[in-house]
Amino acid sequence: MLVVSSSPLSYTLFMRKSLCYIISFLTGGIISVMVTFNTEFGRLSTSEVSLIINQVVGIVTLEVIMLLGYKNPLINPPRRPVRWYRHYFGGLFGVAIISLNYISITGAGATIAMAGAVFGQSLMGLVFDLTGLMGMTRMRISKRRKISLLVCLAGIVTYFLGGEGLNFYLFPSILAGILTMIQMVYNSSLAKEKGAFYSARMNVISGLCGALFYALILFPSSTLEGFRVLNTIPFYIMVGGGLLACLVVVNTNMIIPRIPAVYSALLLSSGQILTALLIDYVLYDTFTPALLYGTIITLAGILLSFEKKGEASH
Repeated sequence: MLVVSSSPLSYTLFMRKSLCYIISFLTGGIISVMVTFNTEFGRLSTSEVSLIINQVVGIVTLEVIMLLGYKNPLINPPRRPVRWYRHYFGGLFGVAIISLNYISITGAGATIAMAGAVFGQSLMGLVFDLTGLMGMTRMRISKRRKISLLVCLAGIVTYFLGGEGLNFYLFPSILAGILTMIQMVYNSSLAKEKGAFYSARMNVISGLCGALFYALILFPSSTLEGFRVLNTIPFYIMVGGGLLACLVVVNTNMIIPRIPAVYSALLLSSGQILTALLIDYVLYDTFTPALLYGTIITLAGILLSFEKKGEASH
């Protein structure tokens, strides 16, 4: 178990770290709800229209927040210069992620889609920690953490041992999970220099450019037809995905640099799976016990990750 020093500074650091873990888990749940909004929007119009509107909602929301909080250092902190390529590609990952999620959820349901995302995110989180890619802190994996990772892997494998088994729709969801972790690290690295809200805004601006190119160049007819039916779609479905996406990007911008990437990925994934189980049970009247068991095992592995004297050496 994690031993916390009685000094005020150590206690404060412990509380901040714990808060990051909690936010990471809750953000995973938000991701599942966001994906469901996006998928339902795509069913009622087209996935391309859902992509475009989500980015527009995000841009408007973040612009309003940044204008209202112009003098707030948490919203508009001092900004340091960065190279141009660190600005403009975060949203392009988002375009691919939303498209892949749409394919996997419409084909196999929320729980299977999120199970694939769990595997992809966890795998990529481990790669970041072991290699230090994209400026992430390179982690030295202790024996305790190796055991915890094996337990987490057992939980992930359990996801795939239920009645659904492996199927084609797992592959786009796994790729979506890998790209999600890459996007989070990319955006958080920009947030270090420019602020979480600035990074989130650049993410949706580049996402809108990518969505427009993708939709109007490759699917012009279906995209225009999708816009014609917007007046028949409930307002909360149109704006829900974009609003939640802003919250997800801002949250991950703040927490990814503060905790090991592999464990942020596992916490996000556990939140996603639990929420996806609830969504499938409530909305689609389905339930997969293997996914629940897998989540419990994964959470047990995360608990094992705590070191007796704090985090493992970097």
